[in-house]
Formats: sequence, structure tokens, C-alpha cells
Amino acid sequence: GKTMSSPSDLFPQTSYSEAETRALGKQFGARLAMGDVVALVGDLGAGKTQFVKGVAEAFGISPEDVSSPTFTIAHEYGGHIPLYHLDLYRLSGPAELQQSGVEEYFDMDGICLVEWPERAEHLLPERVQIIRLTHLQDGNRRIEQLSV
Repeated sequence: GKTMSSPSDLFPQTSYSEAETRALGKQFGARLAMGDVVALVGDLGAGKTQFVKGVAEAFGISPEDVSSPTFTIAHEYGGHIPLYHLDLYRLSGPAELQQSGVEEYFDMDGICLVEWPERAEHLLPERVQIIRLTHLQDGNRRIEQLSV
């Protein structure tokens, strides 16, 4: 098999463009395996969806096919491992969370990328990997991994 380099050698990084954020997502995506859950933390416009586009590319999914699932909870992309892209932004509370079926995605045979994971913090599996994207003053982004 291929040797996994430690996640710390990818992050933290400063991204100077959407293309760089995507490229970093792609590098990160290449290290993901079935069953991984990734929480993407960051403000609106911090680059979460660009990062997901990059991850998708690592699985042979066209970045053009990736958009933020704003009006549905999840988009599913069929790469050589299914990719589930969840956006919990619109969930207003525990009841809605319950109905959304978010938890089921964490147990499916695929990789889950979760935007606005704060909305479902207690449901996230312990193995979750957290990527944080932060706006820098000059329009750049800082991308770091908070946990493995």
C-alpha cells in the first residue's frame, strides 16, 4: 500500500487563491479513506466549498459538479468512493437535526465532508478530522487541521 505521510506536513498553510484552496483540498483528499468524516469550519466565503471541490477532484469527480448543498442537507457525488457533502447551515435546532438524517451519512461507506459542523457537534463521530479555514486580512486564507 502507499505510505501515509503525517497530516501535519500539509497544514497549516496559507492559500492565496481559490485555485490554491482547491489544490490543497485535492492533496488532502488523496489521503482520505472510506469512512472518513471531515468537518470544515470557517465563515461564509472562507473557501470551504472550494476545498471540497479539491477533495472531489482527488476522487475523480469534476469540481464543476460540486456546489454547496445550501437547500438540501447533502449532495452525493459518486467517485470511486462515494463522497457525501453536507451543509448544516440551515438546521435550526436539535429537532431539525434529528429529522435531517445527518447521522446516517457518518455510517455510510463513503467519505463525509461537513460544512457548518457546529450545528451537529454532538453527533460527529470521534474520528472526525477538523479543517479550519480562516479569512486573513489581505483576502488570503489560512487553512489548518485541528485534529486527526
